[in-house]
Amino acid sequence: MHELPVTQSILDIVLKHARMNQVRRVHSIRLAIGEMSDLQDEWIQKYFDYISKDTLAQGARLVIERIPVVFRCNACGRESRVETGQMKDFACPGCDGREFALVSGREYYIRDMEAE
Repeated sequence: MHELPVTQSILDIVLKHARMNQVRRVHSIRLAIGEMSDLQDEWIQKYFDYISKDTLAQGARLVIERIPVVFRCNACGRESRVETGQMKDFACPGCDGREFALVSGREYYIRDMEAE
């Protein structure tokens, strides 16, 4: 159920920008969400449909792009894409190091929106 506050935040940002740009209607919103996020696409859309009723964004479609998990090896600096199921046992393919910095995979943000 943690999708609800995230979705409310998305709607608030969209409506703020829509008002600032004198938008009459929002048709779609493109979101970038990291693969490590446990936000579920289906629930985000359901909550969005519910909370956007009677707003400029009512009926808008959410287009969700998943951002891959990328680690940077602390030893050699190599960046590697990692599947979420492999993170526990992952070793750097360049030096076999096992200490990393997260480059991407946990973020979520609005890329853009289509409006009139």
